[in-house]
Amino acid sequence: MSRIIVMGAGIAGMSAAYELREKLPADTEITVFGDGPRFSFTPSNPWLAVGWRQPEQITLDAGEHLAKKNIRFVPRPVSRIEPESKSVATGQGDVHAYDYLLICTGPRLAFEEVPGTGPHDGFTHSVCTTPHAGEAWMHYQKFLENPGPVVVGAVQGASCFGPAYEFIMILDADLRKRKLRDKVPMTFVSSEPYIGHMGLGGVGDSKGLMESEMRQRHIKWLVNAKVSRVDKGMMHVSECGEDGTEKKAHALPFSYAMLLPAFKGVDAVAAVEGLCNPRGFVLTDKHQRSVKFPSIFSAGVCVAIPPVETTPVATGAPKTGFMIESMVTTIVENIAAELAGRPATAEGTWNAVCLADMGDTGAAFVALPQIPPRNVTWTRMGKWVHYAKIGFEKYFLYKMRNGTSEPIYEKHVMGLLGIERLKESATDQGEKQ
Repeated sequence: MSRIIVMGAGIAGMSAAYELREKLPADTEITVFGDGPRFSFTPSNPWLAVGWRQPEQITLDAGEHLAKKNIRFVPRPVSRIEPESKSVATGQGDVHAYDYLLICTGPRLAFEEVPGTGPHDGFTHSVCTTPHAGEAWMHYQKFLENPGPVVVGAVQGASCFGPAYEFIMILDADLRKRKLRDKVPMTFVSSEPYIGHMGLGGVGDSKGLMESEMRQRHIKWLVNAKVSRVDKGMMHVSECGEDGTEKKAHALPFSYAMLLPAFKGVDAVAAVEGLCNPRGFVLTDKHQRSVKFPSIFSAGVCVAIPPVETTPVATGAPKTGFMIESMVTTIVENIAAELAGRPATAEGTWNAVCLADMGDTGAAFVALPQIPPRNVTWTRMGKWVHYAKIGFEKYFLYKMRNGTSEPIYEKHVMGLLGIERLKESATDQGEKQ
């Protein structure tokens, strides 16, 4: 009997647990550690922040649904990893041994790197977690009573730009529905070198399409921007030139602000010597295995991925949902191979498929693979993306409730589009020739 521990009960961790149960022998002991009792579908957080969703609509009881698949759930995060003894411990002192450890924790939100940011000790809101989005909604309701300038964006070092674009577009749509848009000047602030960069070096004609959308919605923007600090009602931003030096200083007044922070690795993971890069992200090989500890694998936002390109102001590479699922499938296939006495050779495609909702329309980004050079790259916009995002939300929550990672019809549909989770092996390629 093998013992597998999964750290994290988010999109990566829950998907990994279900896929492990499907692929591995029935007597495999699988335990998931989560930071609290509930799974949250984080892509829906921008909707929650404007009242278009309620928390109970985008969360579920993780332990209840994992138990249906004979997967143990611990609603407490791991506080310490001991790779030498192959064990983890919680803050309560419980020690759990493993044969394989999957790190799927997601990130630590590094609000402290920019003074005045964050919903707890700062003056900006966040949609990074469901509790943060819920708090943003409470403050948004007060804002509606006395609307004023809005600033939305992502600070230097951020890697997840999509939710910032989504949120400012959704705010625009919501305010127009409420007949308040004319009272709310909007500014988008980003460390990206241009609108539509997304941390990906652009996808298709994302620059032209996103700039056009911003203009149509009367949203101003600052790019190559560093947020130096945020005071109550005032954001201090340095607009930088191509060499990264300050070109112009801006003081942006706001009545409501949302900034995505830079990410770091969670403390328990970052503390393990040799496991991570200086930011605390897990260093893995092409098989999603730790470069130092063979029994440790990692998937999701907590994985170390270098920036797609050097930018004047620091930007990171995002980990999109399908890319994360690709990592998960890679790990499961490799663990299954080793337990069966075969070499672990599976590699993920790291394809990027992103549906960005804009309230009344949306943008779809496809980059195959995510890291250039790419075989396929395109961006499309339209109302269909808005409905596709709603459909995907319902579909993913259905998968989490029913304990499936990739139903056969999903695999078939994605395959028809040329979007696969795993790279073809040399054997597979030979068989097709």
